[in-house]
Amino acid sequence: MRVKKLHSWNVSPAEAWKIQEKLRARWEGVDRFPEIKTVAGLDAAFVLTASQALKKRSPRNAMRDANRAIGGVVVFRFPEMTELERASSVVPLRFPYIPGLLSFREIPALLAALKKLERLPDLLFLDGQGYAHPRRMGLASHLGIVLDRPTIGCAKSILIGLHGRLARREGSWSPLMDEKADGETIGAAVRTREGVKPVYVSQGHRVSLGTAIRLTLAVSDGVRIPRPTREADRLVRETKRRLVRNV
Repeated sequence: MRVKKLHSWNVSPAEAWKIQEKLRARWEGVDRFPEIKTVAGLDAAFVLTASQALKKRSPRNAMRDANRAIGGVVVFRFPEMTELERASSVVPLRFPYIPGLLSFREIPALLAALKKLERLPDLLFLDGQGYAHPRRMGLASHLGIVLDRPTIGCAKSILIGLHGRLARREGSWSPLMDEKADGETIGAAVRTREGVKPVYVSQGHRVSLGTAIRLTLAVSDGVRIPRPTREADRLVRETKRRLVRNV
């Protein structure tokens, strides 16, 4: 698996902020990908056994209280959506919880899981934001740039932006706009099932917004959360349960 070494993951929050701003120059918001034959959903979970505040601890306590991140990926043949492969990985959790910087917390675990696959999927769905981010560099955009792979962010909640009312029918959507940036369209609220709450779709990398919406609906199967990220969420939760039992 090819991973661009664009920056270190062992950085301070202030350094992470600057890295996000620099990565904007590499972002592509237009369709640039070959025929999509495989798609994958990715998600992360965490085992927190100690405060993430910086404090002095003995080596024994540091080992006992080590926080960990779990990355999971589930791959499907597209458009049939038959599962092909799944993998998970557990790595030390080095970065604190800071809204807007979650990619530095999650991507190391996601990369570790992706490295276990036989082949990198053609398109990745992330349970998180892409372009719909204060610095336009959410988890999906960041990972897409690192991998130079098309990615789509599909979040369960809004980080920034407002949208209008949606029709109740499946497939309806409304632009998600950043009122602090002259109403720039940064994503879309998308109804994946009639009458349920929308999900929030945004471009990750190398995908236009219209295509991101279309492909999100194509991998949805009558449940609010599209199948790729739903199955990835299930995988990391199961991995976390097994890990906690063995602690």
